[in-house]
Amino acid sequence: MKKAAMMAIVLCVMQLFCAVLVFGQSGVIKELTGTVELKRAGQTAFVPAKAGDTVARDTVVSTGLKSTAIIAIGSTVITVRPLTRLTLAEISSSAGTETVNVSLQTGRVRVDVDPPAGTRTNTSVQGPSATASVRGTSFEFDTREVKVEKGTVAFSGNKGGTMLVSAGSSSIITESNKASDPVVTSAAELLPPPPVGSDSGSTSIFESPAPATGDFTVELIYE
Repeated sequence: MKKAAMMAIVLCVMQLFCAVLVFGQSGVIKELTGTVELKRAGQTAFVPAKAGDTVARDTVVSTGLKSTAIIAIGSTVITVRPLTRLTLAEISSSAGTETVNVSLQTGRVRVDVDPPAGTRTNTSVQGPSATASVRGTSFEFDTREVKVEKGTVAFSGNKGGTMLVSAGSSSIITESNKASDPVVTSAAELLPPPPVGSDSGSTSIFESPAPATGDFTVELIYE
C-alpha cells in the first residue's frame, strides 16, 4: 500500500510539473485596418475585432476587402492580408519552445518569426493542400505560391521536383503539379507584358489557374 501511495504521489507531481511547463498562450491584435472579425472558440457568430483584442486557440480570424490585421503571438508575427480566413489551431509554450499552428482556409499571410536567443519557435501554416513550417524566417504564402524574404525553402509538388527557393525568390505550383524553377519564375516576373491584341502563345505561370488536385509541401532549410 505504501508503495502504491508513493507511486500515486509521484504521478500527481509529474502531472502538475507538466502542467506548469506546458501552458496555453494567446496572441494580440497589434494593428488592423478595415473590416476584421473574430469567431472565438465555442462561438457561432463573428464579432468585430479591434486593436488590443486577444486571440486564443481555435479563434477564427476573417478580413474583408482592403482589410488587414497584424497578430503577435510570442516570437511570431502574422500579417493577415485582405480577404483571408484562418484559424489559430494551436498556441502553446513548453520549456522554452513556442508552438504556433495556423490553418489557412483562404487568402494570404505573411509570417515573420524572430525568436530571442535561448528560445525556439515552431510555427506552421497549413493550407488546403500545403504546409509551410518555420523556425526563424520571413515569407508570404497563399496555399499555392511561396515568396521567400529570408531563409531557404524546399518547395515541391506531388509530382516531385523539389526546388530550393532562397531569399528574394519565389516558386509556384504549375498545372503539372510541380514546383516551378525559382530562376525561371524570377525571369518571368521581369518580362514585359505582350502588346495589346497579340498572342504570345504562352501564359505566365502567375496567370495559370490553381491546380484542381494535388498536394505540395513547403519545408524551411536552415544553414
